[in-house]
Amino acid sequence: MKRLTSLLLALAMVFALAACGGGNTNTTTPVQQDGGSTTEPEDTGDTADTGDASAAGSDYHIGIITGSVSQSEDDRRGAEAFQAEIGEDRVKLAIYPDNFTEELETTIQTIVNMSDDPDMKAIIVNQSIPGTTEAFRQIKERRPNILCIAGEAHEDLPEIGSAADLVCNNDFVSRGYLIIRTAHELGCDTFVHISFPRHMAYETMSRRAAIMKAACEDFGMEFVLETAPDPTTDVGIPGAQAYILEKVPEWVGQYGENAAYFCTNDAHTEPLLKQLMEYGGYFIEADLPSPLMGYPGALGIDLTEEAGDFAKILAKVESSINEKGGAGRFGTWAYSYGYTLSAGLARHAMNVIDGVSELHDMDDIASALQVYSPEAEWNGSSYTNATTGVKSDNTFLVYQDTYIMGDPGYYMGSAQVEVPEKYFTIS
Repeated sequence: MKRLTSLLLALAMVFALAACGGGNTNTTTPVQQDGGSTTEPEDTGDTADTGDASAAGSDYHIGIITGSVSQSEDDRRGAEAFQAEIGEDRVKLAIYPDNFTEELETTIQTIVNMSDDPDMKAIIVNQSIPGTTEAFRQIKERRPNILCIAGEAHEDLPEIGSAADLVCNNDFVSRGYLIIRTAHELGCDTFVHISFPRHMAYETMSRRAAIMKAACEDFGMEFVLETAPDPTTDVGIPGAQAYILEKVPEWVGQYGENAAYFCTNDAHTEPLLKQLMEYGGYFIEADLPSPLMGYPGALGIDLTEEAGDFAKILAKVESSINEKGGAGRFGTWAYSYGYTLSAGLARHAMNVIDGVSELHDMDDIASALQVYSPEAEWNGSSYTNATTGVKSDNTFLVYQDTYIMGDPGYYMGSAQVEVPEKYFTIS
């Protein structure tokens, strides 16, 4: 009996030691990439960096860096909404400088500082202004397993795509055609594009302008380039907005009330809408479309009570436009692009870390965006380099259907329109 008891105790100790040893086995979940292949992440021994949700539980952090409310309110509000949803203890926010072109080092450091957090697993920058590429490279040198995600990149897409794990921009190619097509369908005969040299140096914006010009030629419309002050220069936002307020009456007199207007800068949008409402003209959608982009200030309406509810926000904006006689002349995306992108990309990062989504799956990206735009129709595709014709495997272009406000308002069906193939090679 004593021998049997001793034998049982020995076996129990063997099993206990085997169980303890099993805890040292690397059980990191493979990360699935496009095409269904899987690659094992490098085992650095740092569970905070592996991307393995089972190891980190729900204690990992996600960082979101945006512009300020004065420069890009929707981007910031989307980040705040995601933080409120998931928790301040898990979602960390930061703001890059308004004058980011003059404060490049501060911008880079603001982004890089997010990686100082040992629990940080994903960093999203929206909009990804100049300096983001360098910041991501520095982060990857320090913490290679942090997901670096760029929303609405201002730098050349192949360049930022070389440093980021994922890049997601508005579809400047398809929209370059679709915005002109919509203006033509609404009866516009002229399209006025307002920008400045810094923006026109970006491939995304200069290429879109070239596509818009080509589309105008195809639809028999006049295409006009107008230059306005850059808000990041010495004139600042007030000076840039004052210029737009002064020039719009002159432009309407020159180009007529059947001209549609488009500006590449958020700060220009509010004064442009305000003056078009008074003097005439069309506005199809903003550079980064939203019922919050410029409309509340231009219309003088308070949306505090409707905050976060885009159905109510759109209804109130639309009602005000109708009251001021603007029905059928002003459009938007029903759900804010900047808001949706900040929150949606953060959610996509969380889904990837938790092992329920694939980083480079367009359907998974769209599903995350859809959480914050439940009734909107989206379309999108991989970015194609106009020079080489090569499609990127980590850069995606997306767009939402255009909504024209009226009594009643209506969608243009843009997400269902097939863009002619020739526009994808215009540069």
